[in-house]
Amino acid sequence: MRPLYLVAGIGLLVLVIVDIIWTTLWVDGGSGPVSGRLTSGVWQGLRAVSRKHNRTLSLAGPLILTLTLATWIGLLWVGWTFVFASHPYALVSTRSGAVADWSGRFYYVAYTMFTDGNGDYTPLGDVWEIASALTTATGMAFVTLGVSYVLTVLGAVSDKRSFANTVTGLGGRSEAFVRTAWTGEDYRGADLSLETLASELGTLAEQHKSYPILHYYHSEQSDRASAVAVPILDEALTLYRHGVPDGHGPDPMLVEAARSSTQDYLETLDTAFIEPADEVPPPPELDRLREEGIPTVDDEAFADALADLTERRRRLLGVVEGDAWEWPPIDE
Repeated sequence: MRPLYLVAGIGLLVLVIVDIIWTTLWVDGGSGPVSGRLTSGVWQGLRAVSRKHNRTLSLAGPLILTLTLATWIGLLWVGWTFVFASHPYALVSTRSGAVADWSGRFYYVAYTMFTDGNGDYTPLGDVWEIASALTTATGMAFVTLGVSYVLTVLGAVSDKRSFANTVTGLGGRSEAFVRTAWTGEDYRGADLSLETLASELGTLAEQHKSYPILHYYHSEQSDRASAVAVPILDEALTLYRHGVPDGHGPDPMLVEAARSSTQDYLETLDTAFIEPADEVPPPPELDRLREEGIPTVDDEAFADALADLTERRRRLLGVVEGDAWEWPPIDE
């Protein structure tokens, strides 16, 4: 018996099983200890070599997802190999009767994890027969779970790009977003859009909380990047809430609901290791609204309101910079 191999094998299996369950099934848990470090490491590495080149950064999401799945499979594979290596007579060849060497054990674990076996090696004794059954069970169960996770993440990526397209389609800056909804007299047309966007952003926030890898799916175009769209939307909501006089903006309840969805989104940043920016982004320009005849508060009152939102706006800038964009992302 080789207890060191047994301990190493069981340790690897526990680590990878915890990481898989943590990442895929624990909704509020974010990424597991292995996948979380892998995710941030790959992203930081690409940021360092790409010099913010959008095409290179767009590879981050697919690369991280592929490496995560490969890491899970590899750790399961190596872990079971160590378990079967802990006893010299755990496996024997059905052809020669010789005990399995390292390559034989590695080969046996591979086909036992992914198939019903081909009979080249056989386990000796009840303990190793049970271990073989567990190898098949963990391989089938957790590989299937990993593939399902990949498909779910890809669906969420489509949702976040759809949300970004909707927001940037209404305006590439917060001032443009507000101007688009102005009818010349009021913001009656904004209510439906705000209600829809608040719902979509609430869903997006839950998806980011469940799958932090979504933060690393970088789009090549800024108008398809949620890291650009969320700050545009929230700054527009700030204009509705603090830049437009009471009674002249959209339904205050819808504005607050949308702001709450934005706050939920910002609270997911900790799971993606995205920190607030060191500085405060430049404020929206009320003069851009006044040019369209939109009533606004005076500059001093608006500046006072923004001072109370300093931390929130630093987190918004952190979102933009964390995804390698600049503020304001789109000029109009």
